[in-house]
Amino acid sequence: MIRKSLRTRLTVLVAAAVALAIAVCAGACFMIVRGQLYQQIDRELRPHPGNDLSWLMKKCGPEPVPAGPYGPPQSTQVIYADGTPTCYLGAALKVTPDDLRIAREPGAEHMHNGVAEDGAPMRIFTVNVAPGMAVMDARPIGRLQGTLRNVALLLGFVSALGVLGAATAGLLIARAALRPVGRLSKAVEHIAQTEDLGTRIPVRGNDEIARLSSSFNAMTAALAGSRERQQQLVADAGHELRTPLTTLRTNIDLLLRSEQTGRSLDPDAKRRLLVNVKAQFAELSTLVADLLQLARGDTDHEPHVELAFHEVVTAAVERARLRGAEVVTDLSPWYVVGNAASLERAVLNLIDNAAKFSPDGQVEVALEDGRLTVRDHGPGLPEEDLPHVFERFWRSPSARGLPGSGLGLAIVAQAVAESGGQVSLANAPGGGAIATMDLPGTLMRNSETAKSL
Repeated sequence: MIRKSLRTRLTVLVAAAVALAIAVCAGACFMIVRGQLYQQIDRELRPHPGNDLSWLMKKCGPEPVPAGPYGPPQSTQVIYADGTPTCYLGAALKVTPDDLRIAREPGAEHMHNGVAEDGAPMRIFTVNVAPGMAVMDARPIGRLQGTLRNVALLLGFVSALGVLGAATAGLLIARAALRPVGRLSKAVEHIAQTEDLGTRIPVRGNDEIARLSSSFNAMTAALAGSRERQQQLVADAGHELRTPLTTLRTNIDLLLRSEQTGRSLDPDAKRRLLVNVKAQFAELSTLVADLLQLARGDTDHEPHVELAFHEVVTAAVERARLRGAEVVTDLSPWYVVGNAASLERAVLNLIDNAAKFSPDGQVEVALEDGRLTVRDHGPGLPEEDLPHVFERFWRSPSARGLPGSGLGLAIVAQAVAESGGQVSLANAPGGGAIATMDLPGTLMRNSETAKSL
């Protein structure tokens, strides 16, 4: 089955809805007109002079009066329940079993459509006037039925014009309404074919189509930004990897050349060379691990759960102490929703970064009401460097001679953002730098809060 286009379906739906409305209105109009015309004839028939039976019996005759060229103008006749010959005043009417039943039932009456003996359509009112006797009074309805047929044809013609107009209007409406959708479809097809994420759709108004266009533009902008960050990450990673790889290649080439030429290196020089190779391998391992941490998407992370952030900070502090840092802590309970491993890595990076710049390696860590502060007592940072500290591979001029990949604080910013928090770095009063991490949470676990209530 071939599926019709959205424009065709919308046109058909509009035309069908209007056609149904026109058909209902036309039918209601026809029934109202028909009812009014028949009510007018019925009002003429009900005040029947046949109630004066003696007068009627004097006027009627044993033979009907022949109808004129336009049918009988009106007719009245007396009928008997036993079917004996009747008395006529005008043209003869065809008697039905219902009429004979009215003659047998005292006080009965019946309004119905019937015919004269010559077949002319009549509106007949039969009423019982005496035991075993009824009077049939009739008016011709041939012209009325002709009028109703003309009305029906006229309403049908008008309905057909209405449906045709509705179909035309539906097509025009569908074209106008779906024009923005068409532009959106062309833009999507263009992006699918060219991968040009810079394509934008003009936004006009504030209706649903405009909001859809705005959402599409925001989506393509986000995708373009993601692609740009990915390309920048690859470029920066290549740049950072080039230096240790070049150093490793140089050192390994030197070792191989000494083996191939038979001229062995001095033992101390060879030992320094191997230590340098090992350090370069360690630097590469750290850099690759940091790159993997930054490159993974949100879907690669473990599900976020409620956890005790003060316990996460304690675990990070213990790891930092194993690396030689002197950490002074002041921690208050705080419960957050996040990933324990990512947050622990972020706190550890802040402590390592602070210990790197402290002359004695001493770091102060405090947690109160969801705000974690990590302070060192180093030289601090120039004010112009503060906006760049969380950028990937950015390193201040004073830190370029120190070990590190330039990704530690970028990993911190990513982990905090995933938990819905904020992180900042500023110069502390009295010297040194202070990193501040704010995470949304509570003083008690949700389960403990429910129990206390």
